[in-house]
Amino acid sequence: MNFDDFFNAIQDIVNVDLPSTSAHIKMAPLERVKLIKEGFDNLDNTRKAAVMMLFYPKNEITHLVLIVRNSYPGVHSSQIAFPGGKAEEFDLDFKATALRETHEEIGIHPDKITVIRDFTSVYIPPSNFLVYPFLGISSTELEFTLQEEEVAGIVEIPLSLLLEDSIITMKTLETSYAKSIEVPCFQIEEHLVWGATAMMLSELKDTLKLIL
Repeated sequence: MNFDDFFNAIQDIVNVDLPSTSAHIKMAPLERVKLIKEGFDNLDNTRKAAVMMLFYPKNEITHLVLIVRNSYPGVHSSQIAFPGGKAEEFDLDFKATALRETHEEIGIHPDKITVIRDFTSVYIPPSNFLVYPFLGISSTELEFTLQEEEVAGIVEIPLSLLLEDSIITMKTLETSYAKSIEVPCFQIEEHLVWGATAMMLSELKDTLKLIL
């Protein structure tokens, strides 16, 4: 999709009712579906994080950026994710967290990002994180500078590909909580996007389809 057309349309997203749980469940691992439907207890005891769902033009075509996390001892090792991370006490709010972490991880300064709105938070049981997603846009082409300790690479997704239903599939994976489990995924070229990122991506995709 041409970025100018996307830029004009995306302003309407602030008035859209988010699909929230219904979108998350589509891409949630089976053992999380019940937890999502019933809601979560003791959210005050969760760790907090925020991520940026960042759209930008590349050759005048709208793209979304994801990152490939480095391999490390931890539940999110080597996963595909949105740029973002843990909230710090000095952050003014979760939007500030998302902007700061995006700058740190992929080198995009907050001045280059216009935050359009927040999306529904997602709880990640294995790491006890409650993640707050934000939709942002940059009106200029971006040059990424990766934080090598955290980020192994980036994945640039054309909006037209994101909106295709053919990229949704089921895969048997080894996770931090199961050695073999079938999970819904987004298959984006050679990359599999699953878990919390897939749930957030599902809500983003369903919401965009309401306005585009």
